[in-house]
Amino acid sequence: MLTLQKIKDAQKTIASDIRKTDLLLATKIPSQNQIYLKTENLQVTGSFKARGAAYKISQLTDEEKARGIIACSAGNHAQGVARAAQKKGIKCTICMPDVAPLSKVEATKSYGAEVVLVKDTYDDAHAKAVELQKETGATFVHPFNDEDVIAGQGTIGLEILEQLPEVDAVITSIGGGGLISGLACAIKNIKPQCKIYGVQAANAPAMHHSFKERHIVTTTNADTFADGIAVKEPGDLTYNYINKYVDDIVLVTEDEIATAVLMLLEKEKVVSEGAGAASVAAAYFNKFNLEGKNIVCVVSGGNIDVNILSRVMVRGLIMSGRRTTFTIALPDKPGQLERVAAVISKGGGNVIDVYHSNSDITMPINSCFLRVTIETRDASHSNQIREALLSSGLIPL
Repeated sequence: MLTLQKIKDAQKTIASDIRKTDLLLATKIPSQNQIYLKTENLQVTGSFKARGAAYKISQLTDEEKARGIIACSAGNHAQGVARAAQKKGIKCTICMPDVAPLSKVEATKSYGAEVVLVKDTYDDAHAKAVELQKETGATFVHPFNDEDVIAGQGTIGLEILEQLPEVDAVITSIGGGGLISGLACAIKNIKPQCKIYGVQAANAPAMHHSFKERHIVTTTNADTFADGIAVKEPGDLTYNYINKYVDDIVLVTEDEIATAVLMLLEKEKVVSEGAGAASVAAAYFNKFNLEGKNIVCVVSGGNIDVNILSRVMVRGLIMSGRRTTFTIALPDKPGQLERVAAVISKGGGNVIDVYHSNSDITMPINSCFLRVTIETRDASHSNQIREALLSSGLIPL
């Protein structure tokens, strides 16, 4: 059974192997609250998952270690388990979904683990891992539905209370629920008045629905770029702990997560993956209707693939109004591009892409479409340029 004492034992056990990550005041994130970042993106392996994996493997018997370890993961648990197994000289096999970022797959291999790629999602990788475990007799290390793993993750809660005793609320992302279960158990047993809030991607809402409907709900899809929280079926252990300790769970959209990733990178110089930024998205978009509070957002991981990061940055720029595309119907004659560019330039916009088409069959023969993508300071600036185009007789579609 998960207890505060078990979490304290985990803290002592893994202290020499795991970083006590910094708690940083995020002064540049606009908010009605004081937002602090618990920087688990700077943890060994780049994620909080190293905590639970290290404690779980420390509790294995010699017989269990001899049989080897098998685990399933979208990437962060994989690295934590592989690293802990390598340090103990234990054979390790990890089943990962084939959609996992290449950077996470390669990082897992770098710790000496054998990686088995499984088609589709984390849940499919879990099914394959269970199958292999039965065939080989290896010790299965579950990414969240295991009390030793949960206790290891709960050490984050102890650190937060040590670093910010005056904390009013903690927000963290939820996939299978191991992180929030351990963290909530630790904090609620020491400071019960502190609120614990969970966040899920709207495209992977299994625990949110389970929490609201008061029974475990399995979703058919978990299609989010926040791969660390893309789980279709919550654990029964974590579901019970969440019902006991967590105050509320909300959903954030892909665009809201992308905005938070960009904001963390640009304003706080913090590199976060989608799962790690979900907590900041919830705080920034005030999903919990808080004001004047000391809020800790757990940035649970920073293992984002650079290709995904590039696309996320573009989405974040669009979401914040700093990149806008106008499509304008024009007479197809000389000087029209110059006319549009002059209005944008005068308004302080920067043209980064232009596309011209005069082959659309829905348009008159002597007309064309001009699609212009521009950079602006913010949504207000973008709207000013739109109004200037309208005033010049150039009507964006």
